[in-house]
Amino acid sequence: MRILGLIPARGGSKGVPGKNIKNLAGKPLLTYTSEVALQSHYLSEVILSSDNPQIITVAKELGVAVPFIRPSVLALDTTPTIDVIIHALEWYQAQNIFFDAVCLLQVTSPFRTVSFLDAAIEKFMASGCDSLVSVQQVPPEYNPHWTFEVDSRGNLKIATGEEQIISRRQELPIVYHRDGSIYITKTEVLLRDRSLYGKSTAFIESDPELYVNIDTLADWDKAEEMIKKQQK
Repeated sequence: MRILGLIPARGGSKGVPGKNIKNLAGKPLLTYTSEVALQSHYLSEVILSSDNPQIITVAKELGVAVPFIRPSVLALDTTPTIDVIIHALEWYQAQNIFFDAVCLLQVTSPFRTVSFLDAAIEKFMASGCDSLVSVQQVPPEYNPHWTFEVDSRGNLKIATGEEQIISRRQELPIVYHRDGSIYITKTEVLLRDRSLYGKSTAFIESDPELYVNIDTLADWDKAEEMIKKQQK
């Protein structure tokens, strides 16, 4: 199976200005994702999609291919990720190069490992599903069976629709949230349905000790503390 490893990294980040190439523990943030992607045994090609010359320069220095410059219209705060992926696939198709699937690796999840990435790809290929996402368990206090919506009378109702709330934590079903570290999707689903998920989605559970999703300065501080902890 030919899988394209796609690292999206636009300029103009607002939560953490310049975060994609801002130094985290002495290395540009982009380095962490790039090094893991390039060491994967299953990614046929690893590329960067960016509109920013500085990010592109750093990516090339790291050995990541940059076959095109992302159009500015696809580098806005409001640009859907799916549009960025489809742009990359259509660029390759114009060159008569085709992939069976795309593995999306966001720079904001820097601590995934090579073994975890390869395990995710292996599970995706074995599953036959349209897609695979990395997930983590939702803590009991945020379990959807313990959350509420406001009904038409202004009262609370259980968000999952049950009449009676599950009273014991031990009886709650295990539920997951996507953590943004890995998305793998078949090309036909991406192009046909404009969806990262399709009709069937496999999953792999991330190590919560290695998880951070850097969107704010507080997230950045957390990432730095995690590295210090690992070094100790």
